[in-house]
Amino acid sequence: MFKIGEFIYPWGSGHYSRMMRLNEVLGDHIKEEFEVHFSSKGHVYEKLLKKFPDQKEKIHEILMPTPIDGKFGPSVSMSLMNLLLPISKNPPLVKQIANYLREERKLYNKEKFDLVINDGDMGSNILAKNRNIPSLFITNQFRPKLYSSRSYLYPSLIFIAKQIVKASKILVADSPPPFTVCEYNLNFIKEAERKVTYVGYFTNNKQFKKEDSSELEKLVENNEFGYWMRTGDKSTNDGTGKRYEEVFHQDEMRNEKRIISHARNDPNINSVIAKDGKKYSISEALDKKIDWIQIDIGFLSEQEKDTILNLCRYAVVNGSHTVMGEIMGRKSKPIVGIPVYDEHTNNIRWAEEKNLGVLATKTDQVTKAISKIKENYEKFEESLSEFSKNFVSNGAENSAKIAAQILEEKR
Repeated sequence: MFKIGEFIYPWGSGHYSRMMRLNEVLGDHIKEEFEVHFSSKGHVYEKLLKKFPDQKEKIHEILMPTPIDGKFGPSVSMSLMNLLLPISKNPPLVKQIANYLREERKLYNKEKFDLVINDGDMGSNILAKNRNIPSLFITNQFRPKLYSSRSYLYPSLIFIAKQIVKASKILVADSPPPFTVCEYNLNFIKEAERKVTYVGYFTNNKQFKKEDSSELEKLVENNEFGYWMRTGDKSTNDGTGKRYEEVFHQDEMRNEKRIISHARNDPNINSVIAKDGKKYSISEALDKKIDWIQIDIGFLSEQEKDTILNLCRYAVVNGSHTVMGEIMGRKSKPIVGIPVYDEHTNNIRWAEEKNLGVLATKTDQVTKAISKIKENYEKFEESLSEFSKNFVSNGAENSAKIAAQILEEKR
């Protein structure tokens, strides 16, 4: 029986969602019996325990070092201080790295993996190479382009890139060039290029069972609106929300209908704001046929999310790679991107250059971006149509085939 180790970096939710989609299709391509061991920490570790309650012995808590939360995503200053000092209950990074590699080493020695798949966890690349175990590194970053304000991070990017190159294969979760959204976050060196395969996005291609329209779906019918997405970990989600609120106070937004998805499973968030400023529940707004201006939703069902994306005029995002691919590639909708950090800026700038969306780094630029999209909608639709035709969505399946091939060669 084959043993596969899956090491999931716990910053954000994209690493977890990619690996779960990969895990769903591994059995379709690996014909021999195999078992999977998962490793992560924090919210990802808790999700794994909840998703696989009967496999707790195969779910391992490894305290992988992560950035320190700030008000708007990761705090660069506090993360740098954490290199040598304890910050926010996090031991010095040097100590964290030593401890986490020690724990991963113990796991490697105990389980004797035949293959490891690392989504964002570079330390596992090192251990796999030292033990001649084939490893796949799934990513949408290698050496992101930095802007002048972050140039001091360049040495750390070089260090990270050297660890990524230690993987047997580097699987980019994006469409092949020239349709690669994360192009400016890659910048591969020659040593890495020979290991790279563009496998595509790890989108959920399963068809969900269509049910009767929800109250929310009925409420938004026959309305023109923007879909404002809050995604990421708590600090990124909160930071994005604060920026959205600043935009909503602009005069230009007085009559601009919007639906805000908070990505939090909390029904208390669900509410409807009428144009006169009064607040209602979704049921009340639907029953009274309220002329709404804003709808806040904690968590959308798959069907509701699909409906909203189909009906919205545009989507406002923070530049998350996975989210941008889903919206522009699968739904052919233009995006307004409000970046939290450089990785987001790179993705959105690429989209803007391809006429798939507009970058907005300041509050007043957001309303101008919305106006630009509305005034040039047909041109955006043309570019999005071409992008969608070349959008590769079966990254999980392509990665599973590569994993199966590697294991077949080990027989």
